[in-house]
Amino acid sequence: MVLDRNVNIITDLKENKIVLINDIVFKGKRSVNWDDVKNYLETYVGEFYEIADTKDIVYIGKELPDEYTGSRYTYSLKGANAKAKANASQGIPEMLEIATGKHFRENSGEKHNRNAANGWYRYNSRFALPVYDENGEVERYNVFHASMLIRHDADGKMYLYDIMDIKKETSNPFES
Repeated sequence: MVLDRNVNIITDLKENKIVLINDIVFKGKRSVNWDDVKNYLETYVGEFYEIADTKDIVYIGKELPDEYTGSRYTYSLKGANAKAKANASQGIPEMLEIATGKHFRENSGEKHNRNAANGWYRYNSRFALPVYDENGEVERYNVFHASMLIRHDADGKMYLYDIMDIKKETSNPFES
C-alpha cells in the first residue's frame, strides 16, 4: 500500500516550522482502522532521515509499524487525537526533519535493555491537519504538537520508536 503524500513544510508567524499534511487519508466515523495505518507505515521501513537541527540520522526499523499502531499510548487515544496520530504517519519524514529540542533519557525498562541499550531521545515536532467545511473545502488547519520518541540502539543507530503526546494547539489554528 503506497499512498501519494501531499505534505509540505511551512513556517508560522513565529518562524516555527510545521509539517502541513494536506489530505486526511485515515478517516472513519467511529474509529481508526489501525491495520491500514500499520500497512502504510511498513512502506517507510528501511528508510532513514536527518534531523536538520542536530544532524542526527534516524532510521525506520521494522518495529515502528507495530509500536506506532499498538502501543498503550495509541490504545488510549480517542476521537480527534486518534485520527491525528493516524494521519501524522503521512508526515513522518518531514516531522523528523523539523524536530527540535533533543532530550535524553536513560533506559529504565527491562523490556528495552537490548534494543535501547543507549537510552532514549525525545524531540518536539509539529504538524497540521485540514478541517473541512460542509462543502468539502478546507476551512482551516488544526496544529498539533507531538513528541518523537527515538530509541538509541546497541548498534549505535537511532530508530523512530513512536510518536506520542499529541496535543492540539488551541491557540494556533490557521486559515487555509
